[in-house]
Amino acid sequence: MDKYQEQPHLLDPHLEWMMNLLLDIVRDNDSPPALVHLAFKFLYIITKVRGYKIFLGLFPHEVADVQPVIDMFTNQNPKDHETWETRYVLLLWLSVTCLIPFDLSRLDGNLTSECGQSRTSVMDRILQIAESYLVVSDKARDAAAVLISKFITRPDVKKKKMADFLDWTLLTLSKSSFQTMEGTIIMDGMLQALAQVFKHGTRESCLPYASTVLECLDKCKLSESNHTLLRKLGVKLVQRLGLTFLKPRLAKWRYQRGCRSLTANLRLSTPDEEKQIPYILASDSDEDYDVPEEVENVIEQLLVGLKDKDTVVRWSAAKGIGRMTGRLPKELADDVVGSVLDCFSFQETDNAWHGGCLALAELGRRGLLLPSRLTDVVPVILKALTYDEKRGACSVGSNVRDAACYVCWAFARAYEPEELKPFVNKISSALVIVTVFDRDVNCRRAASGTFPHGIDILTTADYFAVGNRSNCFLNISVNIAGFFLAYFAVFPKLLPLAMCSDLHTRHGAVLACAEITYALYKLATEKNRYKYICIIFSVIFDKTSLWQWLIDDSLKSLHLISSTSRQHVKVQFSFHTCGLLIRSSNYFLYAFSTFFFPDELMKNYISELQNTEEMIRCGFSLALGSFPSFFLKGKLKLVLEGLKAVTHISSKDLSFAEARRDALKAITKVCQTVGVKAEGSQDDVICKENVSQIYETLLGCMNDYTTDSRGDVGAWLQCTGLMELTLLLTRSQPELIEADVCKQIMCCLAQQSSEKIDSFDPPIPHVPYREELEKIFPKSESAILNWNAPSQAFPCITQLLALPAYRYHVLLGLAVSVGGLTESTVRYSTQSLFEYMKKIQNDIQAMDSFSETLLQVFKDNLLNDRVSVPLLKMLDQMLANGCFDIFTTEENHWFSLKLLSFCKEEIKKSKDIQKLRSSIAVFCGMIQFPGDVRKKVLFQLFLLLCHPFPIIRKTTASQVYEMVLIYSDIVDPAVFDEVMTILSDTAWDTDLHFVRGQRNYLCDLLQVPKPQLVSKVTPKLMPPCLPSKAPSPPKKTNKRHNFVLKCSFICGHEVCFWR
Repeated sequence: MDKYQEQPHLLDPHLEWMMNLLLDIVRDNDSPPALVHLAFKFLYIITKVRGYKIFLGLFPHEVADVQPVIDMFTNQNPKDHETWETRYVLLLWLSVTCLIPFDLSRLDGNLTSECGQSRTSVMDRILQIAESYLVVSDKARDAAAVLISKFITRPDVKKKKMADFLDWTLLTLSKSSFQTMEGTIIMDGMLQALAQVFKHGTRESCLPYASTVLECLDKCKLSESNHTLLRKLGVKLVQRLGLTFLKPRLAKWRYQRGCRSLTANLRLSTPDEEKQIPYILASDSDEDYDVPEEVENVIEQLLVGLKDKDTVVRWSAAKGIGRMTGRLPKELADDVVGSVLDCFSFQETDNAWHGGCLALAELGRRGLLLPSRLTDVVPVILKALTYDEKRGACSVGSNVRDAACYVCWAFARAYEPEELKPFVNKISSALVIVTVFDRDVNCRRAASGTFPHGIDILTTADYFAVGNRSNCFLNISVNIAGFFLAYFAVFPKLLPLAMCSDLHTRHGAVLACAEITYALYKLATEKNRYKYICIIFSVIFDKTSLWQWLIDDSLKSLHLISSTSRQHVKVQFSFHTCGLLIRSSNYFLYAFSTFFFPDELMKNYISELQNTEEMIRCGFSLALGSFPSFFLKGKLKLVLEGLKAVTHISSKDLSFAEARRDALKAITKVCQTVGVKAEGSQDDVICKENVSQIYETLLGCMNDYTTDSRGDVGAWLQCTGLMELTLLLTRSQPELIEADVCKQIMCCLAQQSSEKIDSFDPPIPHVPYREELEKIFPKSESAILNWNAPSQAFPCITQLLALPAYRYHVLLGLAVSVGGLTESTVRYSTQSLFEYMKKIQNDIQAMDSFSETLLQVFKDNLLNDRVSVPLLKMLDQMLANGCFDIFTTEENHWFSLKLLSFCKEEIKKSKDIQKLRSSIAVFCGMIQFPGDVRKKVLFQLFLLLCHPFPIIRKTTASQVYEMVLIYSDIVDPAVFDEVMTILSDTAWDTDLHFVRGQRNYLCDLLQVPKPQLVSKVTPKLMPPCLPSKAPSPPKKTNKRHNFVLKCSFICGHEVCFWR
């Protein structure tokens, strides 16, 4: 049934037979309870899709149906959350059957039973059922409110029960609190019931109680509740009370535009007939009636509701304003309009603006906003169409712009064209801008209405076309611009915005100026339109100092821009603004380059590359990369040295990964701009004198493994610019690539495994193992090999392990992949590695070479957590899969000794839980190596059994337990059971003193030396060559510090003080 949610009316021809089929099951006394509930559940599903109001008229509602429906409630449990659909549908059914046109007392008969006990009347039974379900927590509460509205408003019931019911409702409401969940549920039911009663009841029957209900509602202070539904129901009830205070009348002063019926409008075919329609009936002769005082309170609460934080509450308040204003005299109604316009102050929040727009739309749609008020309303709506308020790193206002479009829609249908003629150009222009340039898709679609050249624009900017933002900005806007005259007066409007203190506004304005300037330049060069050249020249020449100030100041202010948009601002401003302005001026500025771009400008840009703000470095780096060749001529060496300095890592700018990446991008752009000439000058072009320095800079960044909260930011630099420069050289001067440089490039590619190795044409010279590489990566498979798929990439990559020149770097990359977190990467990289190890595990020479390289990778990356932690995980898997079984035949093999030494060094004084747990697994795997190394491994594991972290002690005990089960030969059979009992039964996360005793006992059982506590050195034990008094510790610290005093003489004594 869910497929009919958008067009539920399609179900109407089938509703009756579906309902009858299900109700036959319900009425059948032989139907089991489960089947009856299933039938009610299906009825609820149909009701949910079509809506209960349509569904109510299809329920059987004869007199004979009243008693059976009431009797069905006797078997219902309000607290049964499995059958709430049954109770919901029964309450709806009862709300229809209770409308029979007979006094309900006729259904009672004799209320005295045969036993002399009195029976409850039908009226009381229905009221009891309704009241009991008004306080339940499921959806049956909503149906109970519908039942109350139908039942209490019956003529016979309201005389006897209405007063008592309202007393009970108000008493329950006053005793409940929205601070508790139970109180919220009860208040929800009471408010729904009251709102439905005052909606469906007649004014005469409800008016005596309206003041009392309003007073009780004021005391509840629902506006302070955090529950949206309660505030909405409060606003809904308030407006119903207000309508009860006012007589149901149609204001004669309202604005009327023709007939509301399309048929009636089509009949008016002659001008004489059209003149018979009265547009404004302003007769106030019958409006001299008193407005109750409570109405002012109601209007005030509705105006407050327009500023509520939730849309549904504001929408309900707006509809209430429209309904109430339609019953007020003209003067009071105009006061209401004035109060609504007060919502459009810039001191108000976006919620008030949105509520105000909804209220104006309701007033205009109902003809309650007279044409005389349009001069006040239209300027406000124009502001609302562009409303955008910054709030932190984001902005709000899309709902305000959407509601403003709704106001325009309502006005277009409420007023005659003559009334809107003075405002139509401003409104339509604003709507066109929203349609094309609003960043929110809902606003663009809402604004796509009727404009000048309406049919043509609507064809271009229809509902679906404006759904794509890029299409709107780049294509639709260009097509629509053809309908309007373009003026060059846009620059005077953009320049003040370009000097705005708001950096985002300045960014957009300067970008727009740059794009317009460049467009005029291209138009001038393509069509030889010299007037465009004059315009560009006047703009650039007159505003040179202004442009330079704007560019410099904006680049220096990049760090002030919100982090979410900083990257786009930086790239666009640096590349597009500087580049477009300079390149558009290139047509005639070459001759005046000395005047426009003095040497001081270049020195200023290069000096800013060492600014302490990262974003400023980024901006000026990219700006240098966007300069044209004539500006770089004679200054190339200076520019490259400045950019190279940005790529160096120091302790002060370790986290400046973005600046280093952008500097590499700038180097690449500069190289592409100046070109390659082998025998040229290093101040003008890329030549044999500077190509090695450039490669040194690019390859040096391959070892950047910087990490921060964003992850592996060092990876941004890897291979950045390397491919572009290499391709540039291979196409023009391949002889400039030296053999050593080529080897480093190929090793880096193998390590990163992110580029196709055979993708260079013409080929790079001096490639190591070219023939083997062509076999591993045949050109025939280059088009189908998906390097993003681990299942295809890693089987090829692991074959490079057989090539000594690439083995180190491939192992370095595999370590990160095998020990990583991504499931697919870990699976296929591990599988490929093990397949390679199976090929060489019986070749002692190949295994020695592989193991030596593996240990070298470990040694070079000690304490480098990015590599060492996943490397430990890879070693654990390799040990567990028997990759080093060939070494277990020799006692104290060199591989095991070196591996143990590196593992000890890696975890020394470490507090990294992940690293410690990985090392435990490696130690347990190393137990397979015979000789003294086994005792040393056990000693390390027993040290970890008394680690300060309980989780490490537990992990160690668990893995040692599994290790002993697998390698049972390391334990004497006589003490095997006792060792296993201690490992499994000891609570290793308890007191460290107790755990240390258990650990020492294990050491005795396994004949392993017990770890000894290092005694603290005191000043009494100091050598005479050192001072007798220990140094004082740093101030403001409560941690343990280690101070070393070293003798300045040859003896070199050292003493460690623990504080």
